Formats: sequence, structure tokens, C-alpha cells
Amino acid sequence: MTESVFETNLPGLLHRGKVRDTYDLGDHRLLMVASDRISAFDVVMNQPIPGKGIILTQMSSFWFDIIGDVMPNHMIANATDEQAMANVERTGALIDLSPELARRSMVIKKAERIDMECVVRNYIAGSAWAEYEESGTMNGQPLPEGMKAAERFSEPIFTPSTKAESGHDMPMTPQEAKNLVGDEMHHVLEQKSLEVFQVAHDYAGERGMILVDTKFEFGFVDGELTIIDEVLTPDSSRYWDVNDWTSGNFPPAFDKQFLREWLLGTDWNREPPPPTLPDEIVEQTQARYLESYRRLSGKSLVL
Repeated sequence: MTESVFETNLPGLLHRGKVRDTYDLGDHRLLMVASDRISAFDVVMNQPIPGKGIILTQMSSFWFDIIGDVMPNHMIANATDEQAMANVERTGALIDLSPELARRSMVIKKAERIDMECVVRNYIAGSAWAEYEESGTMNGQPLPEGMKAAERFSEPIFTPSTKAESGHDMPMTPQEAKNLVGDEMHHVLEQKSLEVFQVAHDYAGERGMILVDTKFEFGFVDGELTIIDEVLTPDSSRYWDVNDWTSGNFPPAFDKQFLREWLLGTDWNREPPPPTLPDEIVEQTQARYLESYRRLSGKSLVL
């Protein structure tokens, strides 16, 4: 099994996020490396999930191909794709990129990021359910009375949030989102998010999986609106098995909800430092990520 990678140290580090380390390759290109770090409630845990970065990178690459006809993305090459990499100039961090790091890396186009998380929800779960239980609202907007846990909405709903460099992303009302990006851009982001979500939801459904909710990030590459960062991974999305779902109960999730639920059972206050994760939680989180990749892609990853 692969060794865990908590952080990377290659030439040209541009940014170290909650999960990914990004390196400047020059010529408007970046190397995005997914570590095995995992965050919950916007706090990075002290223990990595072995191989998680490999799963995230390969799943994003897989989904970029699936949604390519709907929305352009920032990927130039999956670093394990020899044919695609043959056309990539080896500069900076790429010069000595090891095969192990290549599995968790992709070369991407530099983008001008839109600082808003574009969240789409098709079922009420997670933070949306917590808000509804407390106030009967979602993103500050009223929902029908008497909704059940895990209930499906009549149609997917766009529920954007702030994009926080550190700390917590905060849900925004439609008006707050429009104030941030403008009415026209808000409309475009909503429509594109819903369009990509529908393609992914239908694809997952054919494979016995429910795409419950997800978040997208967008930016501009050479003036063109482009989907960036990761897409439809267990870090950014919630998946259920279609056979496990019934309205009124939250089924087991193929994402980090398992970790969140364990954390909620502790007395942690959701601020650093986080508690130490038991080996069982690390192992079962890894297993859920691997299973989500296998179910959706039809391929097994050997870590």
C-alpha cells in the first residue's frame, strides 16, 4: 500500500490549501497535487487518509471527461496519462515528479477564480438539514413545513456559499450571492451548476448511486468560464446507495460524512486543534472513498 502524503515540498509552491498543494509551472500552468489531508467542518485533521489524494485526483480526472461536453474544465493532463503528458513541457515541479506523486497530480490551466462555492442540493442533508431543523430555512430561504431527513427536493436547488481561505464557508441567500458576483453572473453560475449536476446525477444513478449534493468552483481561463479545482469527489460531494435511501433516514454515505458523524459524537468544538482519529475511522473513511470511485468509474484503484 502507498505511504501517506500529508504535504508535498516541490519547487515553485504557490499555495497550500486544506487538501491540495499547488505549484507554478510557468506559462499560465499549475501543478495541482492532492495530499492525503482531510478536513471536516473546515478544519484539517492531524491524521491523513492513506491514498486519499490518489482517489481524489483520479476521480476528478474521470468526471472531467464525463462532463466535458457540458462545461470546459481547467485540466491539461492527468499526470499519469503518458499520452497527454507527452505534450506537456517539463518545468519546475514536473522535472522530478515521482511516480507516486504523479498519481495524485494533474497539470491545470491557471484561472481567475470566482470566490463563491456553487453548491447544488437534491436532497436535504448535512448543514442544510441542520439549518432546517433550527429555523425551517435553507440558506436563509423558507422551506415547506414537515420535511423529513434525507427528503428529496422537487428539483435540485442552487445554494451557494462563501469561499473562505481559512475557517468556515458560510451559506448565502440568493441576494447575498448576487451582491457578490452580480445578477448576471449569479444566473450563469446557477444554470451551469444545475446543468453539470444533472449530468452527474443521471450518470451516478445508472450505477446505483445517488448524488445527494455537491459543490463546484468556477473561474475564467482566457476569458472563458471554466470549472476548476476538484469535481464530484467524495470530498466535495455526498453520495448514497440508491438501495439504502428512504425519506426520513440518512443512509450510510460514500464520502467524509462518516468522519463528520464520528466527530459530532465527540466533545470537539469544531475549532483547531482537532481530536485524534482512531485507526478504525481512518480505515473506514479510506474504504468509503475507494468504494465510491469503484462504483462510479467501474474501476478499482490499488493504493
